[in-house]
Amino acid sequence: MRKVSFIGVALYLSLYFVNPVAAQDRVEIEMFKISKDGLGAKLGHISAFDTQNGFLALTFALNADLPPGGHGLHVHENGSCDPAEQNGAKIAGLAAGGHYDPEKTGRHEGPSGTGHLGDLPILFVNVDEDGAKPVTHTLVAPRLKLGDIRGLAIVIHEGSDNYRDEPKPLGGGGPRIACGVVPN
Repeated sequence: MRKVSFIGVALYLSLYFVNPVAAQDRVEIEMFKISKDGLGAKLGHISAFDTQNGFLALTFALNADLPPGGHGLHVHENGSCDPAEQNGAKIAGLAAGGHYDPEKTGRHEGPSGTGHLGDLPILFVNVDEDGAKPVTHTLVAPRLKLGDIRGLAIVIHEGSDNYRDEPKPLGGGGPRIACGVVPN
């Protein structure tokens, strides 16, 4: 009798669930560092595609220029990574607008909640003795499809995300540090 390893089953399931539907349904999103002065150095890209199971998958190929640890990750409502003014000060990536919330829920509840559709899983940057490592993993957005995000921005925040509006609004991720616009 043949034994099936847990790792083998997990690998099979992950490949099944993250298998793209068709090559034309994949887009590459170029990601850049952002500041109050605009776009900075290119960080790499994110491949976005719909899976056979009907959800959006995001495969990251980013260099090691992001700070280690967790980062809030969201689809924002506008297709711009430009700075904009708020209270007389230029803010990095503010032209991307708020979290994508077409239903106007006004709630930040994470990728599986019933709030903003733009709430994505936390992006985690690993670190070793040499510092931050490149980000090369896949995350899924169970409530989104590629067609939902075309023309919008994907923003990486400085800090992590608690998927609540307390004690700080929008999960407490803080300033926007990286951004990319999803091609139409």
